[in-house]
Amino acid sequence: MAAGITPSHLPQEPARAQAPGAYDEAATERWATEPYKRPGRTAFQRDRARILHSSALRRLAGKTQVVTPGSHSREWDASPRTRLTHSLECAQVGRELGAALGCDPDLVEAACLSHDMGHPPFGHNGEQALNAFAKDCGGFEGNAQSLRLLTRIEPKRFVRSEETGEYVSVGLNLTRAALDAATKYPWSRGAHPTRPDSVKFGVYEDDLPVFSWARLDAPAGRTCFEAQVMDWSDDVAYSVHDFEDGLHAGHVAPGALSSETERRGIWAVATGRYVPEDTDPQELAAALDRLMEQEWWPHGYDGSAVAQARLKDATSQLIGRFCLAAETATREAYGTGPLTRYAAELVVPRAARYECAVLKAVADLYVMQRAEQEVLRADQRIVLAELAEALTARAPLGLDPQFRALFDVASDDRARKRVIVDQIASLTDAAARALHSALTR
Repeated sequence: MAAGITPSHLPQEPARAQAPGAYDEAATERWATEPYKRPGRTAFQRDRARILHSSALRRLAGKTQVVTPGSHSREWDASPRTRLTHSLECAQVGRELGAALGCDPDLVEAACLSHDMGHPPFGHNGEQALNAFAKDCGGFEGNAQSLRLLTRIEPKRFVRSEETGEYVSVGLNLTRAALDAATKYPWSRGAHPTRPDSVKFGVYEDDLPVFSWARLDAPAGRTCFEAQVMDWSDDVAYSVHDFEDGLHAGHVAPGALSSETERRGIWAVATGRYVPEDTDPQELAAALDRLMEQEWWPHGYDGSAVAQARLKDATSQLIGRFCLAAETATREAYGTGPLTRYAAELVVPRAARYECAVLKAVADLYVMQRAEQEVLRADQRIVLAELAEALTARAPLGLDPQFRALFDVASDDRARKRVIVDQIASLTDAAARALHSALTR
């Protein structure tokens, strides 16, 4: 329990009945104990509902996935994928894969829905800009920000502190298992189990108490099974859908994927970014060839209704292929019983990982690396850098009431800077540009 908070001693919420013993009381415990509202509703159904109804999830509709929301350029349709649609698609993939392996489907869906909630405006580009700004107060990482948002920032549940008598936020007050399942990188900055220089981490120093609580008895540096299902579902969803969007927009020409010249460019993007640097290009070539040999592979696309239907079928086939590969391999390793928490590891065959990596590299090369996208990303970095500078100079002016209150009680400059980072990270792309315009004109 949180320091200074007196919990109510109430019965714990039930986990899903069809998997007896898979999720114990510790898994369904909440940081601040609270009553459950009606019989028959599980703790993880409640977690899922809280995430679905959160304003942070809705804001993902205005945050960049690949194409900036609202750009509506002629080469894209009027509804490009956003962080929200990606999260919904990831959740659908994860729910079914998790259920097939014996996980609680609501728990896996909750993890998938929440895994990107901490991402700032302008996608990974914005993440890099905020990390540069926050280098002297702990840095910025979208996954660590997701944990912070779920446990502190998103206003849902407040409890009274014994020490100060004031009400403090415990965020959505999710179960221990839900927070653990949403944690891709269970370590703090610089504490990667094998690569201390890794830029990926899942918790800021300020949030270590709730992180440690969520990771009760968890092996150090190891993700739980549900988090592994979420992570693979994330990879599958964005690799397949980014590839689909690239074809739909005309950026990816299916015929070009047979060209050796084009393939060398794809392998160069994949190596070191999506597969190890020492990967043999022939292994990547074999992965792409396997996909292109399938009868459903989209060898052409002209935008007609028939072509759209065929592309949708290819998307479904790819998702099914990747999920079935993981399900089959994991069952071969662990048997037919329910697989949960730390009782198993998700097994994804190397062939499936490399097929997924090739799709990522194709979308990266032909969609994300287009010249006009780099021009846009440069402008986005300027917007966030200038916005951060303006808020630093003017705060609390420009902060929303929620963050202004936190700024006013912050203990030092480092804490005040973190509040500014939290404010910027919460903004949609359009809101970031609007606030930048208001503060810098």
